[in-house]
Amino acid sequence: MNDSSSSALLTDLYQLTMLQAYRAEHMEGTAVFEFFVRHLSPRRNFLVAAGLEQALGFLENFHLTTPELDWLAATGRFGSEFLRSLRRLRFTGDVHAMPEGTVFFPNESILRVTAPLPQAQLVETRLVNIMHFQTLIASKAVRCTLAAPGKTLVDFGLRRAHGAEAGLLAARACYLAGFSATSNVLAGRRFGIPVSGTMAHSFVEACNSEEEAFLSFARANRDNVVLLIDTYDTESGAAKVVKLAPKLASEGITIRAVRLDSGDLAEHARRVRQILDAGGLGDVQIVASGNLDEYELHRLVQQKCAPIDSFGVGTRVLTSADVPYLDCVYKLQEYAGQPRFKRSEGKATWPGRKQVYRSLDVRGRMAGDAVTLEGDIRPGEPLLEAVMQNGHRLAGPSSLSEIRTRIATQLAQLPEALLSLETSERPYGVLIAEPLQKLTKGL
Repeated sequence: MNDSSSSALLTDLYQLTMLQAYRAEHMEGTAVFEFFVRHLSPRRNFLVAAGLEQALGFLENFHLTTPELDWLAATGRFGSEFLRSLRRLRFTGDVHAMPEGTVFFPNESILRVTAPLPQAQLVETRLVNIMHFQTLIASKAVRCTLAAPGKTLVDFGLRRAHGAEAGLLAARACYLAGFSATSNVLAGRRFGIPVSGTMAHSFVEACNSEEEAFLSFARANRDNVVLLIDTYDTESGAAKVVKLAPKLASEGITIRAVRLDSGDLAEHARRVRQILDAGGLGDVQIVASGNLDEYELHRLVQQKCAPIDSFGVGTRVLTSADVPYLDCVYKLQEYAGQPRFKRSEGKATWPGRKQVYRSLDVRGRMAGDAVTLEGDIRPGEPLLEAVMQNGHRLAGPSSLSEIRTRIATQLAQLPEALLSLETSERPYGVLIAEPLQKLTKGL
C-alpha cells in the first residue's frame, strides 16, 4: 500500500475530536472494541472474513508523522498538549481475530481490539475500511467459484475498481476465494498471485487485418498465445485462427486459447468450438469475459453445451455490484473493566468480550455457532484467536495458499442449502448463549 493508505490521518475527524476529549478527561483505560456484521444482505447466506493481514500491518506501523502533526496544528482545532500526545501515540494493544478465510455469520465478532481507549478509538475507521472491503469482495468472489466449479476464473476488474488500492486488495480477495489468477500486474508482484492476460480490441483495430494482428501478437508472446476473436465477427475470427494455426505451428508457436468478449457467449462458444474442432484445434481452449458475475456464470455453466473453459470476471465482482456494502460495525463492548453496549433502535449490540464456538455434525458439516462471553467455555471450536499482543504480531502472516485451503475446507463444511446463490429458506443457526443474554438483561 502507498503512503496515503497507511497514514494515521486516513480517518474520520470525529475520531480526533473524541481523542482530544478523552485526553482532557484522562480517559485512557482499557477498551474492547469488536468488528462484526449486523445482518446478511439479500442472497448472502454466509460471509468470508478477509483483510486481517492488512489490518495488522496498519496497526503495527500506526503513527503520526511530523508533517501530519504540523498540518493538524495548522487547522487550529487541536490544543498543543493534545498534539504532543499524538506524537508519541502508537498501537500497543492486543488483537483477537478469526483467521482469514473463515466463514462467518451475523453477530459474530471477526476482530476484537483490546487497547487503551484513545488507541482503540483512533484506529476504528481504517480497520473497518480494510476489513469491510476485502470481506465484501471475498464473499462475492467465492459465490463465483461456487457457480462455476472446476472452471478457471481470472480477475479482470482493475480498470473499473473504485481506486488503485481497491483494485489491489480486490485481486487479493478474489484469489483467496479461489480465483486462479489476476490481470493486475502489481497485485502479482505484491502478493505473489499468478498473472494472466490476453489482448485488447485496440490491438486488433490498430493492425491492418485480424490475420496480421493474430500473427504479430503470437510471435511476440510465443508462450502465452490467447487471441481475442470477436473484434469484428466472432466466427470469422475463429476461422482465421484455424487458417493461421499451421503457419504458427511451423514456427514452433502453439495457440493456447481464444477469447470471446461480447454477444451471446454460450452460442458463440458452441459455434467457435465446432470451428476449432473441425480445423484440428481441439486442444485450443475458449475463454469468455464481459459483465460476468455469479449469476451469469451459473447460467453459462448450466448450459452444458456451452464449451467455455475459463472466465475473465471483472466489474460486477470487484464492485460487488448487487451488494455494494455490508452492514458492519466496530463497537465498544467494554471499558475500564465494565461491559458496555448500545441500545439504539435497530442497532443494539451485545456487551462484553466475546468468543464464537462452532460445532460440526457427524458428517463434518457446520451444525451451528454459539456467541458467548470470552470466559464461557462451550463445545466446539473457538474461532477467535490471539494474533497480536502489546502491538506486535504473535506469528507471521498466513500464506495465500493456506488461506485458499481454509476457504475451500470451510465451503465443504457448509450445509448444502447455504451454497445456493439464492437466500436459503433455512438460515444458519447462530445461538446467543445464555451468559451473554443474562449480562445484557442485567445491564
